[in-house]
Amino acid sequence: MEKVKEYTNGKVTVVWKPELCIHSAKCVHDLPEVFKPKDKPWVQVENATTSDIVATVKGCPSGALSYFMNEIGPAEIDTEMKKETTKIEVMKNGPLMVLGSVAITHDDGREELKEKRTAFCRCGHSNNQPFCDGSHNA
Repeated sequence: MEKVKEYTNGKVTVVWKPELCIHSAKCVHDLPEVFKPKDKPWVQVENATTSDIVATVKGCPSGALSYFMNEIGPAEIDTEMKKETTKIEVMKNGPLMVLGSVAITHDDGREELKEKRTAFCRCGHSNNQPFCDGSHNA
């Protein structure tokens, strides 16, 4: 079962899916007053404006962070991503980022659909192949 954590300031709810996180620390660098990995809870949405939080979450390279506006509800999560063409970005010293929906057929024949953002390992060190788990940082 997928683990999901939610953090809200009353206006926006930040959703975190730890299994998707590649630990790029982009959120930590972009909004350190909210994203504090050494604290509990590590997401402190009361420390910034809703617009700053939304902008930072939209920049999450793995899709581990998403958001929804509380007055609208979860259906709004990344609706603009669904309208876009699938794109692939090569991250400097990092994974191949696939932005958009992608169907994956694993070597054992298992099929999997990924939506929004998917990070594929380029270095071969991931313990979660073919996906990046941040092992390249070690």
